[in-house]
Amino acid sequence: MNKGEEIGLDFKIDKLTNSIENVITGDSFQTEISILQSSDLKSVTKKNGWLFN
Repeated sequence: MNKGEEIGLDFKIDKLTNSIENVITGDSFQTEISILQSSDLKSVTKKNGWLFN
């Protein structure tokens, strides 16, 4: 990725906080957002505990 290149993020922000927050329980979790590299895809599996819908 080139420096200064803009990227679009595809998620909804419903409240600004310093972390991801469970809206049901109010629990918050340390959060880091980073760009997924194609080499990372092999480890992002249901078997490794990842679940996306």
